[in-house]
Amino acid sequence: MGCGMSRLAKAAVSLAIIIMLLMPGALAATMASIDATRSQHLPLPRGTVRGPESVAFDGEGHGPYSGVSDGRVLKWNGDKLGWTTYTHGPGYDSQTCTATKFRPETATESRCGRPLGLRFDQRTGDLYVADAYKGLMRVGPGGGEATVLVNNVDGVPLRFTNGVDVDQTTGQVYFTDSSMNYNRAQHEMVTRTGDSTGRLMRYDPRTSDVTVLQADMTYPNGVAISADRTHLVVASTGPCKLLRHWIKGPDAGRSEPFADLPGYPDNVRPDTRGGYWVALHREKNELPFGRDSHLLAMRVGANGKILEEMRGPKSVRPTEIMERGNGKIYMGSVELPYVSVVKRK
Repeated sequence: MGCGMSRLAKAAVSLAIIIMLLMPGALAATMASIDATRSQHLPLPRGTVRGPESVAFDGEGHGPYSGVSDGRVLKWNGDKLGWTTYTHGPGYDSQTCTATKFRPETATESRCGRPLGLRFDQRTGDLYVADAYKGLMRVGPGGGEATVLVNNVDGVPLRFTNGVDVDQTTGQVYFTDSSMNYNRAQHEMVTRTGDSTGRLMRYDPRTSDVTVLQADMTYPNGVAISADRTHLVVASTGPCKLLRHWIKGPDAGRSEPFADLPGYPDNVRPDTRGGYWVALHREKNELPFGRDSHLLAMRVGANGKILEEMRGPKSVRPTEIMERGNGKIYMGSVELPYVSVVKRK
């Protein structure tokens, strides 16, 4: 009788899991949810580039700015003008850096660069760029060719520079190197092998000193400084977690778990309420069948509690969510040929 009940219980649990996977909306019944099925698109120049990974706005509210597949950072100038080149790294050339059918992005980006994280210093107007191949770069107000600030730390090259944020009070820059073994083109290997050679670092623009805040991290990706400037929130992609790294107070230098996530996180950005938006590249247990809907992002409070979700088509795999004060939410992607804009209802 006991064994029979045990088998029955296991069957009931399995059935419940299948139902929840096939009907993801059931999980979200008690959570605020944003439907991103319908969104405005800011299309990139047709046929030449894709993958506006990160989204940034300057101190005057102009933008968005976004890094794309040929190594440039573009600026959106409205519907009439569209996108124009704002900056690029050393060695950029439009002919050799544009991918073609016979010359894929993986063949050009190691030379031309691949901007991933973007963040302005609102006081100076400087734009900091975490370029996967070139390292941490900076360009002054008005754009032009960017200067490489950091491409190795303690004698070890940056293999996969990824996320960046700026302390708007001190100007200090925090950034991640996702792996010391694999570059961006090999990003799946970082997850598959459980690589734990990533680093979280700080760059001081006054002295040009770089400090490794934490080493031996598992796929550190996006990074955001807290509203009170006491800690950093770092996405750990493979383990599907957010980490909190203290930079002030009695716990300075210590890292701890901050939030468990239902998917693989990419960039982390402030949510205008003291918390964070975390883009999810895909869900942990995502199925190729069932409803054409999956989690795109989660909004996490200052205490690490998940407060809100965003859902949309499975063809959309976001890399960054940036919410503005006007109720518009901008969504970057490493695959799509546009930046999405979702309006809060």
